[in-house]
Amino acid sequence: MARLPLRTHDDAPEEARGALATAEKNNGYLPNLLRLLANAPVALETYLTVSGINARSSLSLAEREAVQITAAATHGCGFCVAGHTAVAYKKAGLDEATVEALRGLKPVPDPRLQAVATFTKAVIASRGRVSDQELEAFRQAGFGDQAALEVVLGVSLATLCNFANNLGQPPLNPQLEPYRWEPSVSEAAE
Repeated sequence: MARLPLRTHDDAPEEARGALATAEKNNGYLPNLLRLLANAPVALETYLTVSGINARSSLSLAEREAVQITAAATHGCGFCVAGHTAVAYKKAGLDEATVEALRGLKPVPDPRLQAVATFTKAVIASRGRVSDQELEAFRQAGFGDQAALEVVLGVSLATLCNFANNLGQPPLNPQLEPYRWEPSVSEAAE
């Protein structure tokens, strides 16, 4: 059971109702993350705005999903890992080995996605104060300064969602159950 209310069209603050209706239409269901964020219409607006901006970054969808899954697994957010796993399979076309590696914070078979995951972990662990070597390794993988800042953008989006979910503890929507994720003891310690 969620620790914070999961709002519906009927009981959400007026400022959040339009966004909830649009999200339900676009997804075919109303994700519990959005129902949770509707408790604070500005948080919901921030999520939707930053999501739209993040989608315009130079990173590919697969690279953006590598950021999101890595951040969610690092932050122990099962809801976001499940949600982004669905996107990784259905829209980004990532294979099972890659997705499972990202979910487990393990080495990724694709070198470019591995560079994204490694850099994402470094950004989170250092709060952006990555070492010169970590930034250079990201550059050596074919990414520029724009992409480095876009990883930070993705981490900021993930942090809002991951922390909101960890605070509110919404249940997974049935549509996300096939992608359920629980942190292992070793992942929870990282």
